[in-house]
Amino acid sequence: MDAVASPRKMPMLEMPQGQQAFAIVDRIYEAAFATELWPEVLAVASAISRSANGAIFVVSDHSPVRAVTETHLQPLLDEFMKGDTWRFSESVKRLCAAQPASFVRVACEEIERDPVRKTATAFGIGPHLCTAIPMPGGELVLFVFQRWLKDGSYDQAAIDLLNGLRPHLARAGLVAGRLGLERARTAVSILREIGLPAAIMSGSGRVLTANPLFEGMADVFLPTAHGGMAIADQTANALFQQAIAQNRDNRVVRSIPVAAIKGRPALVIQLLPLRRAAHDIFSGADVLVVATTVGTGATVPSPNVLSGLFDLTPAEARLAVELASGHSVQEAAMEIGIAVKSARTYLERIFRKTETSRQSELVALLKSAWSFS
Repeated sequence: MDAVASPRKMPMLEMPQGQQAFAIVDRIYEAAFATELWPEVLAVASAISRSANGAIFVVSDHSPVRAVTETHLQPLLDEFMKGDTWRFSESVKRLCAAQPASFVRVACEEIERDPVRKTATAFGIGPHLCTAIPMPGGELVLFVFQRWLKDGSYDQAAIDLLNGLRPHLARAGLVAGRLGLERARTAVSILREIGLPAAIMSGSGRVLTANPLFEGMADVFLPTAHGGMAIADQTANALFQQAIAQNRDNRVVRSIPVAAIKGRPALVIQLLPLRRAAHDIFSGADVLVVATTVGTGATVPSPNVLSGLFDLTPAEARLAVELASGHSVQEAAMEIGIAVKSARTYLERIFRKTETSRQSELVALLKSAWSFS
């Protein structure tokens, strides 16, 4: 499929920019399952951010690196991925180590010093925007957008636009990474291949089918009347039921932390809407529910995890971490170098995104999801 000339993509590019960004969200969740559509999704994101190209990489300790890009630069990506040469790219290693919680610029001079990136420069590729999204299961999903040398550097408006898509790219990347960037043909094969506890539900909250990993978590997921489902943890269940109810109207996307208990680590429950082709793949189901475990190395989540979990901006995530560590708003503001007034503004946004209303409630939510009894 030629992603550049795809007739499905062109009507979207004729929309006003705000509508383009809204429409592409549906395509992102569609590509999570119909992964042959990633080149098209990346092409539209490139067009609205004035990029020459976009690519997605999935890095894991347990499998080879997988990557997808737009059709017109696939040969360049194939050359980049040949053998292990990509591992010697300083910019790739720095990105994997830093794991920025937003799209960041990669300096042109850094690219010029990188032997692997010289090929891109020779091809006419210049400035890069990159982000790295750590998944609870250990995978690292990288999204990279590039501009032609002639088009100059990325401005803040383009970065803001891609950052607005980042939470959706993160959730879609969770599924795409587990499926190996290859399309699973049926609901049953997806639930088997995803390698995570997963179930599919109707818009009304009825469980249609679940994989054995999900069915084996009877201490987490409880059956309810009329084929419904609840979460044993009361705090998490309140958020879960609210998400299911809201999904009937606006297909809400939600990440829900579940506190650890003795013998079981903390979990993150992801609700992903099934849209367009994904809706067809799952025989008309509306929501995919996936459970992933959270690492046990810390009692307070990292800013990167919080950013992906609750769609927090980098500044909001840093503030949330300081608050969860026991600091007051004033102390947290001083620690991260912002005004107290700004910190209070960030806190109000954090309350809205985490469905909490008080600082003590927020801190309890964050710490309980990473603690063990």
